[in-house]
Formats: sequence, C-alpha cells, structure tokens
Amino acid sequence: MKEIPKIMAVQDMSGVGRCSLTVIIPIMSALGCQVCPLPTALLSNHSEYKEFYFFDFTDHMEEYFSYWEKNDFWFDCVYSGFIGSEKQINIIVDIIEKVKNKNNKALIVIDPVMGDCGCTYATYNSEMITKMSQLVKKADIITPNLTEACILLGRKYYSDKITLPQTKECLKDLCSLGPKISLITGIMTSEEEHINVCYDSEQDKYWLAPFSYIDKRYPGTGDLFTSLFLGYYMKGKSLPEAMEEAARFVSLSVRISSEAEAPSSEGVIFEKIMKELYNEISEYKYTSI
Repeated sequence: MKEIPKIMAVQDMSGVGRCSLTVIIPIMSALGCQVCPLPTALLSNHSEYKEFYFFDFTDHMEEYFSYWEKNDFWFDCVYSGFIGSEKQINIIVDIIEKVKNKNNKALIVIDPVMGDCGCTYATYNSEMITKMSQLVKKADIITPNLTEACILLGRKYYSDKITLPQTKECLKDLCSLGPKISLITGIMTSEEEHINVCYDSEQDKYWLAPFSYIDKRYPGTGDLFTSLFLGYYMKGKSLPEAMEEAARFVSLSVRISSEAEAPSSEGVIFEKIMKELYNEISEYKYTSI
C-alpha cells in the first residue's frame, strides 16, 4: 500500500460554518491524505456571524509543534491559509524551515488569504502584507485570488476584466516572489469567461481551465478549492488536472447549496456529495496558454 501523505494544516478551527479545518480535514482525508491540524485560532463559529467566541492560539503554537518534534514526526506537506498576526507568520516561517530540514522534499503550499473583490481584509495592514510576502517566498505553490495576487504584487486591482496577457504577467511575477507554482482562482476575463489559471515556472508553462460559475457567495469556498486542489495533486494529478477537478467540485457544491436554499453563512453543503470526489473528469477542458 502506498504511504498516505501527511499534511500539516496550519489553520483556524470554527465550530460552526464550513471553512478552514472543518473543510480541510474531511475533504483531504477523503482524497487519501492524513491531515494533522496545527490551530492558529479556535472560534465558536466563523466571523461572518454577528456573535462569535475567539481564542487566539498564537502563544501556544510553538509549544504544540515542539511535541511533534519530540515525537520525531515527518510531514510531506505544510499547508497554511488565513493568518491572524505578524507573530503567527514568524512562527510558521520557522516551522517550515524545521520541516524542510527534516524533509527537504516537503511541499509548502500557501493560500495567502488577504482579501477579495478588490478589497484587503481589515485584519491586514502594510506590515502584515510585507510579512506575508516573506511567507510566500518559502512556498512551492501559492493559490491567491486575483485581489490577493494584486496585493502581493503591489499592483492596482484589475477592476475591469483582466486579459490573458495580463493574467500571464501576474502569474509569472508571482513566481518571481519565490514560489515555483502560482495559481490564481476565480478570474473573469475580458471575454467574460470564468477561469482558474496556473503557471509552473520550472517548466515555463501556463494553463487555463474554465469553470461553471454560479452567482452566489458562500464563505469557505477558497478553503474548499485549495484543499481539493492539494488533495488531487498529492494523489498524482497533474497541476492543471488538479486545478480543474477542484473547480468542478466547488461549482457543484455551490449549485447544490443554492438549489437547497441553504443559509449562505454556513458555507456550501459538501457532505451530501462527497461521492462526487471520486467521479473524476473523463475529458479535461484545460488548455495551455
């Protein structure tokens, strides 16, 4: 039996609301990975609800990780998402270096959760953005949306629909920050096509994959996408295949949730369609660009 990849997920945990660890653990487990959570914060429910309990785990992260060191645990991947402070970024950078010293082939995946729709989240300031750039430098793969890509690049947000040449420039410039692979999610092109795009700097190749867009917002879909993408990628799917498989499941989850008139605050209903994880695409639509 092939060894199960061990994924360190450095994320927050919300008791109610499908996001972060409550998405990552079931999805990546179903795709054949062992998810080992390293909490950044504990929430009663995610912050889109008016009232929520929040416990900052920052001061406990290093001690928590130290016991993994004492037990000589080995990780195949470190995957981080939303980060709440500069101190957390410093801790994660240090953990990545320790993981890489033990396993120099460990995959580092950073989802730089910083904003959406052209706006930076209120929790981020210029110092945090600078620190995030230092974390991104340690990554093998990053998965920003277009807003986050522009923040990282210090570039004005493309309020008008972005062209393919502009998209390719962004992807290449993101890799110049350090990652080998950049993947930008949820783009609408000047031709009004909804696409995800990625670039492998080592191969100097770009790929585009269209996806079915449903005009309905649910929190946690970014966490769902990156978890799916990483799960399929760790299974051996190629970069564009994993990207397209992830988008397929996210689109289906959004459609099912919308049809069921599920409260948007609770995120997408993915539990009832988990079997769709294994109905992989028979004919991919991605193209090289």
